[in-house]
This record gives sequence, C-alpha cells and structure tokens, in this order.
Amino acid sequence: MRIDKFLKVSRLIKRRTVANEACDQGRITVGGKVVKASYDVKENDVIEIKLGERVIKVRVVSVADHVLKNDASGLYEVIN
Repeated sequence: MRIDKFLKVSRLIKRRTVANEACDQGRITVGGKVVKASYDVKENDVIEIKLGERVIKVRVVSVADHVLKNDASGLYEVIN
C-alpha cells in the first residue's frame, strides 16, 4: 500500500492529499530516509512524521486497505 494511503487509512493524517503534500515536502521518513508518496509500506517499517513542531514516530504493525475508525490505531504502534 502507498504510504500516503496508509497515513490516511490509519488516520495519522486526515486527508490523503495532505499526506501526499507532506511526502512532497520531505516531512515523511521511513528508516531515516525521506520517501515519496508512492513508497510501498511494509510491516515493521518505522515511519517518522514531522508536522510543525510535532514529530510522530510509529512502527507499522499491519497493513489493511480499509479499517473502522475504532480499529485504525491497531495498524501502528507509537514509539519514542
């Protein structure tokens, strides 16, 4: 699954267009490397999202095309 779609499905970022723009601006890294919106997300990837002053670091637990709102946080675990 593309990283911009994963960020939307997991609700880390609300809209896919915003996720796509964040990738274009170099605010999304996987394993310390800046990635494009087309990057293919795999389990155990460590994604770092820089949104203003906030930095969110998560590990991908599973990848799913569609999840309910209550289950979205099960796709990742927050790490520091």
